[in-house]
Amino acid sequence: MCQLLCFDTPSIVRLIRSKGVGVYFITQNPLDLPESILGQLGNRIQHALRAFTPRDQKAVKTAAQTFRQNPAFETETAILELATGEALVSFLDSKGAPCIVERAKMLCPQGQIGPITDAERAQAIKQSPLYGIYEKTTDRHSAYEILQEEALLKQQEEEKEILNKQREQEEKERIKQEKQWQAEEGRRINNERRNSSRQSPTERMFGNMLSSVGRTLGTQIVRSVLGTLIKGK
Repeated sequence: MCQLLCFDTPSIVRLIRSKGVGVYFITQNPLDLPESILGQLGNRIQHALRAFTPRDQKAVKTAAQTFRQNPAFETETAILELATGEALVSFLDSKGAPCIVERAKMLCPQGQIGPITDAERAQAIKQSPLYGIYEKTTDRHSAYEILQEEALLKQQEEEKEILNKQREQEEKERIKQEKQWQAEEGRRINNERRNSSRQSPTERMFGNMLSSVGRTLGTQIVRSVLGTLIKGK
């Protein structure tokens, strides 16, 4: 189980840190953590270690080498000399780089029985070195929102493509119907022409005679009407 945990711990840590979440490791011996994790630690607090065995000496050396060295003292020697309430500390600066290791005394826990007042809470917040940094709520553009926007954009593109295909199909149907109508109209005209060309000479003569009689009657009627109108005046 321990081997499996050590094998999967680096992957778990990378996944958690990618989400902006801090991870704390607490152990009595630095050798309990894989080197891939020791090399990625940010804030470190190292209490005293006692080197009675070769394995303990290796643990002291490993812990000392993972600190950013301070020229004021020897880190490996300081780890062995730390007393109760003392520790070697190293934190990240404002730019995210590790500071040099310092020897410090730990403050005793401070507190009180019962809740503090609103005025005391406000004063404590204003005295904090982080005051003015985290008061403003920031709503970052999350990965979920980005994926939702990409999915919506893809859906809109698919709907647009479907609509364009429907319009193309409708246009093809319209052109097809128009061609069919033109073909039917052409056949109708051709049939009329063939029917007119099939008339016999007698039918054509009779038709011409009727046309001539019709023109003559029309002319006489017009003249009669005009003559009547003129005499009336």
